[in-house]
Amino acid sequence: MNKKEISEIKKQFTPEHCAITRICGCYVDGEKEKKTEIKEAFLSLPEEEMFKYFEIFRKTLSGTIGKNLINLNFPLAQEAEGGTQEYLMRLRNSKLKDDELLEDFYDKIIEHYFYGENYYIILIHGLYDIPGKSSDGAEMFDASDEVYEFLLCSICPVKLSKAGLCYNSKTNSIEDRIRDWIVQMPDQGFLFPVFNDRSTDLHSVLYYSKDPALEQIDFMEHLFGCDSPMSAQGQQETFNAIVEDTLGEDCDYETVKNIHERLNEWMEERKDEPEPLALDKTEVKCLLAESGASNENLETFDTAFESTAGEKASLLASNLANTRKFQIKTPDVVVQVNPDRADLVETRIIDGRPCLVIAVDDHVEVNGISVHTMKPLPEAE
Repeated sequence: MNKKEISEIKKQFTPEHCAITRICGCYVDGEKEKKTEIKEAFLSLPEEEMFKYFEIFRKTLSGTIGKNLINLNFPLAQEAEGGTQEYLMRLRNSKLKDDELLEDFYDKIIEHYFYGENYYIILIHGLYDIPGKSSDGAEMFDASDEVYEFLLCSICPVKLSKAGLCYNSKTNSIEDRIRDWIVQMPDQGFLFPVFNDRSTDLHSVLYYSKDPALEQIDFMEHLFGCDSPMSAQGQQETFNAIVEDTLGEDCDYETVKNIHERLNEWMEERKDEPEPLALDKTEVKCLLAESGASNENLETFDTAFESTAGEKASLLASNLANTRKFQIKTPDVVVQVNPDRADLVETRIIDGRPCLVIAVDDHVEVNGISVHTMKPLPEAE
């Protein structure tokens, strides 16, 4: 799924376009014991609860594609009877009214989801009557010819509210606040099937992780049966290794700065595209060449790329570059620069030592205190 398709489904989690038919949930404690369950028609919930659930469901489809949101394709074997895809199909087709199937689904999550505290599993069934679109992109609600039937699962931590004092209006006094168990925004979740090309795609699932560094590989593999893709952090580490191996002794500050500046330029040029910018072997090689890598350096590129990432690997640009900061780090000093002003930092040899030189104007702060960068010279008598 791309940004536009995800956005279209998120719009169904609003009071105006609600496509949710049924909601089920299971509250699990830190000992992996089921404490309580719910099963009911979503529209029967009080309005205040509906709005809070809408926020959770939209959050489950939020973040960066390839980082927080990962498209996973089912292996063909998983679509046969007894496979993970076939299991999710049965769950979807039951419209969440098969109690035995629901209990089995909760058990699968409890067995393979690693979380040592309380959490709340939320599962919804939805029906979205997909409107047709005219040539100018306008929606035509009377021209629908497909209904997108889906499941969305959100797994939310449940944490005890902080201790504190509060005002009790009934007793007109300040007293100890009652601590409640609060359902947080989701840590993990998934959408099945995916909504590709504005249509149902039964062969894939969209997996969500709030923190890409905490992706649960065991959970993904057992619930979906899909091969786990390279994580966002793994892609960045792979890219860094390719750059270092290719450039060797020529991996200097200026070349690396050029690589990140060029990468950010490519991302800016493609920012309005629905599909994220992905770089294959040819495009990474082009990036290095445009950034100053010599022909001699590039002779080893193919070997470095294939041995580190694999010949057919594709790396998402959003996982390789940070558009918000440009950081230079030594064992004792960290310098963080606006990516648009990386030119303010230079490397120079001063008194025989390699140094980073930062150009500054007269506005400099030290621990919040404005200081002058140069003291005025004393006037000649």
